[in-house]
Amino acid sequence: MIRHHLSDDLLTGYSAGTLPEAFNLLVATHVSLCDECRARLGALDAVGGAVLDACETVPMADGALAATLARLGEAPEPVVVETPAAIFPAPLRDYVGGDAEAVRWRAVGGGVRQAILKTSSAASARLLYIPGGMAVPDHGHRGTELTLVLQGAFHDETDHFARGDVETADEDLEHTPTAMPGEPCICLAVTDAPLRFNSLIPRLLQPFLKI
Repeated sequence: MIRHHLSDDLLTGYSAGTLPEAFNLLVATHVSLCDECRARLGALDAVGGAVLDACETVPMADGALAATLARLGEAPEPVVVETPAAIFPAPLRDYVGGDAEAVRWRAVGGGVRQAILKTSSAASARLLYIPGGMAVPDHGHRGTELTLVLQGAFHDETDHFARGDVETADEDLEHTPTAMPGEPCICLAVTDAPLRFNSLIPRLLQPFLKI
């Protein structure tokens, strides 16, 4: 059961197309898992559609109608059916090009691994692999960090987060995320500013790890 959801601001930004690419990826991935946020997003999309209906019309580009009619004869894209064995939901699998086994992980110390995903420069996205019982170095934030759990669970000073949950961290939060004992915790984390580590070694490694 998902307990930690996306804010209205994030869902509104996704619906309006104003979020950075990395944040769009996390929102799409969470929404594919969460009935509640998917319903809220649908309501926001409906409001946006109503606003567009009320706007003044503008001329279409030459050939737009012909191009649209031509596409009506194309075969629809196949529907991706989720399987219980998949770790990554469909939006993330499409982005990565496969499930977790397709990821090229890079060790960052203490058994923790990461994989940086290619996105626009406005924000960064990375996959994190944290062995059970291991912790990420304690840190604060210079901006917003969203962390979506894909497998396992972690806890910090604020709460417990399991598959589908999203933790939203800002400049006011300093924490030490720690994977729960058992299976590794795999997360998708996105940030719009570098983290602020409290220990010397993580600060020295930060430029090389691009965190």
